[in-house]
Amino acid sequence: MQFLISVIDDSTGRATAAEIAAVDVFNDRLRAEGHWVFAGGLASPNDSVVVEGRATPPMVTGGALHPPVEGEYLSGCWIVTAPDLETVLLLAAEGSRCCNRKVEVRPFL
Repeated sequence: MQFLISVIDDSTGRATAAEIAAVDVFNDRLRAEGHWVFAGGLASPNDSVVVEGRATPPMVTGGALHPPVEGEYLSGCWIVTAPDLETVLLLAAEGSRCCNRKVEVRPFL
């Protein structure tokens, strides 16, 4: 099964050098154990662009037009393969420790 492990952030600070190093070690472990599918960090929500395609014409907001982020937001993710929920929860706990942020686990349909 494949799972999305979303990294949930609540600050605008970037990861520290120690956090980045720990995540790199965790990523290497995911690769070595065959869990790795994809991982990536995201830029600040302040750099995002929102597209509302249901409107006519589509509405696009971003940068200075985008309201400042308050609260939690998605700052990165891992997509992993694991045989069961128990395994992915162990991986998620380790990933959370490495990046020093809480994570959410969701299976792909």
